[in-house]
Amino acid sequence: MAHCHHHPAHYDRAFAVGIVLNLVLVAGESAAGFLLGSLALLADAGHNLSDVLALGLAWSATLLARRKPTNTHTYGLRRVTILSSFVSAILLLVAMGAIAWEAMHRFADPAPVASGQVMLVAAVGAVINTATALLFSRGHQHDLNIRGAFLHMLADAGISAGVVIGSLVLLLTGWLWIDALLSLSIVVIVLAGTWPLLRDSANLAMDAVPRHIDIGAVRTALLARHGVDEIHDLHVWAMSTTDTALTVHLIMPEPPQTDRFLEQTTQALREHFGIHHATIQIERTRCGHDRCEP
Repeated sequence: MAHCHHHPAHYDRAFAVGIVLNLVLVAGESAAGFLLGSLALLADAGHNLSDVLALGLAWSATLLARRKPTNTHTYGLRRVTILSSFVSAILLLVAMGAIAWEAMHRFADPAPVASGQVMLVAAVGAVINTATALLFSRGHQHDLNIRGAFLHMLADAGISAGVVIGSLVLLLTGWLWIDALLSLSIVVIVLAGTWPLLRDSANLAMDAVPRHIDIGAVRTALLARHGVDEIHDLHVWAMSTTDTALTVHLIMPEPPQTDRFLEQTTQALREHFGIHHATIQIERTRCGHDRCEP
């Protein structure tokens, strides 16, 4: 389960490349949209601008997360990555809402779409967004913050591809509503991808156990340690989208005489569960509110 930790640095290039490519794309699409009178392209430029925001958000979160702890933030600023994923999910939802709204209007009153050139520009957009998404394809399983950026890119690649397919179908069939239909189907797909991001980031923000950790297994592993009679106050939570912390009280009638037990236990937690920040309190007996059991 242990995956490479302290890896945010290798995304710096991906973020920089993604931001530059998208800004170029926004400039190009805006210009083309004005010249060709295409609302679709201007809308697409709008999304790509929201991508630049999402990328900037995720990047600043990873940069802040690398800051050293201070007296006021003793964990450093790692949790920013969790907030960033949450905001990213909200941004995606808002963007999708706007597209769905626009698509509904289009159904009622289909507007003719300029075809050839729009297709070309949108195709370039699809390629650029797919390329940017691929830069983050390694990390999005393990890091919600990266997944936020990845989803934004993927959503936009889909929207651009939709514009291309829509224009093509329109040229061949003359169905004006195809554009709106494709927009709505993309919205549905993106919402399906955004929901887990929103749920997971909200859970982490509320100190839930990260999804990849089975707390039952952690409990069993701790109880299995030599000399541990029972455990209580077991807490596992996310400090950032990549760091997990744990605190627990172990009841050991004959406490270990050296630190070796603690070293081995924290090492086991690190290796088996990817928990890198464990704090363990050892007690001789279970103390209740009013008495201590022998």
